[in-house]
Amino acid sequence: MSRAPINRTFTEGRLAQVLVAPIISEKATSVGEQHNQVMFKVLQDATKTEIKAAVELMFKVEVDSVRVLNQKGKTKRFGGRTGRRDHVRKAYVSLKAGQELNFSGEAA
Repeated sequence: MSRAPINRTFTEGRLAQVLVAPIISEKATSVGEQHNQVMFKVLQDATKTEIKAAVELMFKVEVDSVRVLNQKGKTKRFGGRTGRRDHVRKAYVSLKAGQELNFSGEAA
């Protein structure tokens, strides 16, 4: 039994909320230089197609693919009490050849 493709249209309000923050770290910089990828922190319920549409809309670049991972929050001690950091969903966004993303919002 085959499924028919679902044509989704995303509202601009939802796409503006999908990308929480860019991840700027040593690992993110090296991934960006080696594989032309950018890392973002995204909403927990964001899908790959939403992330792709949000990046293309906000930064005016062409996205090749999106890879997503869920990072579980670490258990930490705060004084005598134990707590847990929040879970984080990260997206590795691969840009097409010749595309570059500046966080000032300009495409090269």
